[in-house]
Amino acid sequence: MRHTPTGGAGSSGTASSDRKSMSIGTVLNVLREEFPEVTISKIRFLEAEGLVEPQRTPSGYRKFTAADVERLASVLRMQRDHYLPLKVIKEHLDALERGEQVQLPAPTAPRDLVEGVSDPDEERPTAARIGRAELLAATEVDEAALADWESYGLIVPHEDGGYDIEAVTVAKLVADLGRFGLEPRHLRAVKAAAEREAGLVEQVVAPLRRHRNPQTRAHAEATARELATLSARLHAALLQSALRIRLP
Repeated sequence: MRHTPTGGAGSSGTASSDRKSMSIGTVLNVLREEFPEVTISKIRFLEAEGLVEPQRTPSGYRKFTAADVERLASVLRMQRDHYLPLKVIKEHLDALERGEQVQLPAPTAPRDLVEGVSDPDEERPTAARIGRAELLAATEVDEAALADWESYGLIVPHEDGGYDIEAVTVAKLVADLGRFGLEPRHLRAVKAAAEREAGLVEQVVAPLRRHRNPQTRAHAEATARELATLSARLHAALLQSALRIRLP
């Protein structure tokens, strides 16, 4: 399905009036006039997520139309101005293509990223945390097992003794792997690999987080999540490839 230009998310002249197809490099240059932080990897990621469907030449090169570029700009605006997840953005754009009216939330930014408006007495929301007893109950493991996982750095409590909600997922996976005979000491390499990948992601988003524009800094978090998703996919693909090589 070829996408048509969308009208609900604003335009400001991002898409070229030239109807000829454009390479991904040309698209990048056009988009950077409004979105200086966008990269070729970001465009490819949005394509992989089904947000845009460029044509392909017989040799496999992407060719974008002006409508494709405007659609990409609409996606980037919805992320930047409304902080919408890609699934919701796609639903909005598909609805616009069907001629339906779409009501977007008012443009906003995380309060703690907007300079000069934070109230020191205001209670700010924090990331979801759980206590030790809750973690033990959710994962159905005993105190000794959790202490063992902590000793290998697989589960890391905060200074206040609480845990991020992701600790539940990590603990369940560690327990499942344990049923196959994989002990915490075997999983230290997995932990180390994850930390190295996190370091690579941080290298990419660090310049965005240091940007003076609060919206650009907020965009860094979305970029980090997308990079983490791509990294996880790559890890899974490489693992499957390695297993096919080693197994008959």
